Amino acid sequence: MIGRLNHVAIAVRDIAKATAVYRDTLGAQVSEKVAQPAHGVSTVFVNLPNTKIELLEPLGDNSPINKFLEKSPDGGIHHVCYEVDDIIAARDRLKAAGARVIGDGEPKIGAHGKPVLFLHPKDFAGTLVELEQA
Repeated sequence: MIGRLNHVAIAVRDIAKATAVYRDTLGAQVSEKVAQPAHGVSTVFVNLPNTKIELLEPLGDNSPINKFLEKSPDGGIHHVCYEVDDIIAARDRLKAAGARVIGDGEPKIGAHGKPVLFLHPKDFAGTLVELEQA
């Protein structure tokens, strides 16, 4: 059902500083910072030959990333994103198997402009999982 790894998301307090580490220290190609108000974050994508790293910075006081950063003040891996061919079929199959979809169960448009869903970390070995329609 799942396809390739689309990205690994890392929550950070200072996206400019984190971007500089990837760009200047590691020599990676990075995108511009983009505000994602519907998700309460700003993002930068670090492009790698086989996948991407998504840097997430809180956007406003109600950002869902704030709670994560309270628990992990230095930041860290927030979620992994896998591609699926059909997000509705994947959702229905996962729910039938007992997995919990976060939110109302309806896909939202993610940072790549494609439908996404998040799956509860307690159902996936402690890891928040994002599914993105390929």
